[in-house]
Amino acid sequence: MIHVIATVELNPGTRDKFLAEFRKIIADVKAEAGCIEYGPAIDAQTDIPTQFKIGPDKVTIIEKWEDWTALKAHLVAPHMVAYRPKVKAFVKGMELRVLSPA
Repeated sequence: MIHVIATVELNPGTRDKFLAEFRKIIADVKAEAGCIEYGPAIDAQTDIPTQFKIGPDKVTIIEKWEDWTALKAHLVAPHMVAYRPKVKAFVKGMELRVLSPA
């Protein structure tokens, strides 16, 4: 299994617009061969003092894939190629972690 944690830094005030576009591709991604989990997350409001918050201008995308082949196919899937230009104006940067279970 492959775990992917992508933290997307957005231009200030664009998170809702980014999420609106992102949500349009979730069903297509989940239908891809090898996709186990795929979805966006934002800070939960808690009173846990050690919680690290990413802030209002970031979204974390949490993904799980059966294997590296499925993840590579996802990166070039037609809906992903079409999606990237739609969110380009919102994205300031991205931090990507691709992990294996320990």
